Amino acid sequence: MKLHELSPVPGSNPKAFRKGRGNGSGNGKTAGRGQKGQWSRSGGGVRVGFEGGQMPLARRLPKRGFNNIFAKPLETVNVSALEKFEDGAVVTVEELMEKGILSKCEYGVKILGNGSITKKLTVKANAFSESAKAKIEEAGGKAEVV
Repeated sequence: MKLHELSPVPGSNPKAFRKGRGNGSGNGKTAGRGQKGQWSRSGGGVRVGFEGGQMPLARRLPKRGFNNIFAKPLETVNVSALEKFEDGAVVTVEELMEKGILSKCEYGVKILGNGSITKKLTVKANAFSESAKAKIEEAGGKAEVV
């Protein structure tokens, strides 16, 4: 097969349906917009979130605190998951993904202190909880922030 032999699958590329071009076209007069009303007018319709004058959902729900829209959410891994590694290993994001502990890591990883660890590991992560750092160092390992 060559590039000049390629063609779209039959039926996948329908002819453009021209609206409002006379009754004979099957879509003249009101052009599929119905008779009257807000949606039949040019420029008609409502803005996003408008609920016909009813108090919109975004205003009905309570809001508290501060939501940082620029925050980079870190993936979390518990100390207990690090038991999969051999004694003396260096644990990085790549190693965690290789072992199947993480499936994706867009912004980085934070190690949390749930569980226990018995192996001496050097863990390189973006952040550590206080308890996780203490447990890693207690087992004889190192917690390095990268």
